Amino acid sequence: MPPSLKQPPAAERVYAHVKQAVLERRYEGGTLLTEGELAEAVGVSRTPVREALLKLEVEGLLRLYPKKGALVLPVSAQEIADVVETRLLVETHSVRKAVPAPAGLLDRLTELLERQREQAAAGDLAAAAVTDRCFHAEIVRSGGNDILSRLYDQLRDRQLRMGVAVMHSHPDRIAKTLAEHEEILAALTAEDAEAAVDVVTRHVGWFQNLARGAAR
Repeated sequence: MPPSLKQPPAAERVYAHVKQAVLERRYEGGTLLTEGELAEAVGVSRTPVREALLKLEVEGLLRLYPKKGALVLPVSAQEIADVVETRLLVETHSVRKAVPAPAGLLDRLTELLERQREQAAAGDLAAAAVTDRCFHAEIVRSGGNDILSRLYDQLRDRQLRMGVAVMHSHPDRIAKTLAEHEEILAALTAEDAEAAVDVVTRHVGWFQNLARGAAR
């Protein structure tokens, strides 16, 4: 088999399968996963399953129980609060710094907004959550601070999982998200830094609703 067609190692395939399912809530918080079920689902032996589960436990997505399996950890209220606090610090700074907008930023945000609108219309909530995250990451990256961008990237998995949870539990929220993204883009286009900061603060701060009882 040519190198380009080789499958990734078995443990990597299990890791990718489980992580994607957790982030997209196909494996919801509280679900108990067994090695045998995962081995069968991915088509591998149990040894690489154990390796993958250990890695996911280190990342805080699972908790392993010997001879029982792995429990998918629910998103906690504290985790939501921590993510929101960090996002507000990074994103309000970044959106203020994005005025005036660097070359190409407004075009990229317009493209992402349109993509998210199409995904929402098609009911693809997982894809819409990914694009949502990309929209905000694009603004952070536009500042040219690699350290800040890497810090923000560390939130990626938590953001995606929270984003999908929000869209499932609050189906009306996707329309509001799109409207607020339009407001952010309009403020950046108008070179109104304070308006952009106000929208980002309102947009990201809304996730505190999950920490007040909607965590799952």
